[in-house]
Amino acid sequence: MKHLLALTALGLALPALAQEADEPVTPSSVVAHASAEEWLPIDPQDLLVMELAPDARGNDRTVVIQLMPPPFSQPWVANIRALAVAHWWDGTSVYRVQDNYVTQWGDVTEAKALPEGVVSPRAAYDLQNAGIVRTGTEASWTYQDDPNNPRLIYGQIMLQSHSPGRYDTFWQGWPVGGMIRPHDSLNWPIHCYGHIGVARNYAPDTGTGAELYTIIGQPQRHMDRNLAVVGRVIAGMEHLSSLPRGSGELGFYTEEEADLRTPILSVRLGSELPDPPAFEYLDTASESFARYVAVRANRSDPFYTQPAGGVDVCNVQVPVRRVAD
Repeated sequence: MKHLLALTALGLALPALAQEADEPVTPSSVVAHASAEEWLPIDPQDLLVMELAPDARGNDRTVVIQLMPPPFSQPWVANIRALAVAHWWDGTSVYRVQDNYVTQWGDVTEAKALPEGVVSPRAAYDLQNAGIVRTGTEASWTYQDDPNNPRLIYGQIMLQSHSPGRYDTFWQGWPVGGMIRPHDSLNWPIHCYGHIGVARNYAPDTGTGAELYTIIGQPQRHMDRNLAVVGRVIAGMEHLSSLPRGSGELGFYTEEEADLRTPILSVRLGSELPDPPAFEYLDTASESFARYVAVRANRSDPFYTQPAGGVDVCNVQVPVRRVAD
């Protein structure tokens, strides 16, 4: 099912978005005009910094990952923190690259011992009554209870689905899916481009977090609620998306392609580093974010002749930026 974010007739009108009469409004210009108060810091404890072996020209390759905040995926996120503190990924590799699907990394031998306490959690991939809708986690939510057209109003943005009772939204800077049921609600994180998931074997195995993948193609929404989403790449995505594709089944590098595996030099929590990286994201409960989504759904700058009137949740791409020293 395709999930769209569409403008509602309530409140936000596109002409009101113009910053200057002679300046076309674009997603970038809306982000540039966001106030400092609308940007929220990312705790270094919520960052993973992965150093890959230098490329063929000797250039460093650093990938920065933001971990999923509570309450989602926390058993796996706890495992990932433990693995990073134990420096478990040092000396492992990127061993699978499947075109338009995933890049995967960890211990290709499957023989490396895990730190004590790191086990496959017996946990759900979604959360019942997470509070995102029913208790108004973000203050501008109201729910319109129409079984023929279920929708949520977030500021001036309507998030709707072609599937009754289903919706997509943003929560604390992250895209999440949701379902309204007669007596409760469910919410879950989404597999958008650059998002990190936990590889696993057949159910009931849920994976430990030692083997991770990131989406390098179109969003893989069929994976939602079937695997744990634990984070997203916020810097260095090009180092994972541009690697040679494996010719083995599902994009795994064959033994003859062992030289294509990218060595992982280190993975550290941002808080472990002497000079931790600093990032912040645009608050998804802010007025500027509402404007940003509206403009992405209705481009009116000179390049575009037909406004789309909607945008897929994964194409909104919550703005994240590095903070200057």
